[in-house]
Amino acid sequence: MDKPCPEPAACGLEGFADPELEAIAAKVEEGRRLSAEDGLMLFRTPDLLGLGALANRVREARHGNKTYYNINRHINYSNVCVNTCRFCAFYRPTADSPGAWTYSLEQIFNKAVEEMPPGGDELHIVGGLHPDLPYAYYLEMLRGLKARLPHVHLKAFTAVEIAYLSKISGKHVRAVLEDLIEAGLGSLPGGGAEVLTPSSRREVCGEKLTGKGWLNIHRIAHRLGLKSNTTLLYGHKETIEDRVDHLIQLRDLQDETGGFQVFIPLAFHPENTAMSELPKPSGATDLRMIAVGRLMLDNFAHIKSYWIMVGTKIAQIAQHFGANDLDGTVVEETIYHMAGATTPQGLSVKELRKLILEAGRIPVRRDTLYREIPEAA
Repeated sequence: MDKPCPEPAACGLEGFADPELEAIAAKVEEGRRLSAEDGLMLFRTPDLLGLGALANRVREARHGNKTYYNINRHINYSNVCVNTCRFCAFYRPTADSPGAWTYSLEQIFNKAVEEMPPGGDELHIVGGLHPDLPYAYYLEMLRGLKARLPHVHLKAFTAVEIAYLSKISGKHVRAVLEDLIEAGLGSLPGGGAEVLTPSSRREVCGEKLTGKGWLNIHRIAHRLGLKSNTTLLYGHKETIEDRVDHLIQLRDLQDETGGFQVFIPLAFHPENTAMSELPKPSGATDLRMIAVGRLMLDNFAHIKSYWIMVGTKIAQIAQHFGANDLDGTVVEETIYHMAGATTPQGLSVKELRKLILEAGRIPVRRDTLYREIPEAA
């Protein structure tokens, strides 16, 4: 297990407003793993600034003053989906439903080629579980993109989509992943994790792949040499116990495989969903989720504050609450904007770098696998 604070002497903190946080800080300084009880305490402590300061010390011990970003483009190939998740405003039940779309392969290729930002090196591709698209559509999508943009990393298809491809093809998940890798797949995004605890998962997305199934697909992907991301959707029906359980399940799989690159907390957006009566998570909750993720996930190198979800202002502050990544240019995000997100659909490199510099951090461009890319002066 990596020590969350490689130089414990540099991580000393004193004078917490909450004495219980002092005990957690002592464990962190000694490189001891936090327990489920510790995680619950972190979600309950009234000392939000102390929590943030502790997470920030761990973040700076790992990454210094760097904050990462990348130049990417999102493509959501279809919002037609056989599932009816209660938290989702993106899906449409049939191809002729109002607001439904499905891109042809040529439309996807044109979007990728014509609308990729200058210097872009990642395509993030996810969509609904379409009842009519054939297995070959997904393979030809990757092959066509790779033929046109051989330098671009294809981060595509959540574990939920992979399970669906296994169902429609009649192939084992491993065989599906092998087919996708052969076609050009570079890594898996982290979507579809939602909340892994069975009771809450059944309540908000009972038709979806189970939490154990989600973890197992990432396990198989890691064993095939693929890296992947991971998420947690918070601020809906889940409890803090669910959040801690989710984090520990991720941490356990990371101990086993080492294949996760980054943890990305995703704030629930209620508008146009079956849970529209719920309020959005507060800024304090957003920052707490980042900080607890940094402290509980001691074997994760990177924690992302996804500016699309929390807004640019919270994403900036989060760089001092444990986050060391902002995501990238994005260009066209539809999933969360259909649920009421008011953030821009994309940012320029200049805007991303300005946000990071204003937050007092050093902007560092990365590729999908977190290799640093020097920027021209």
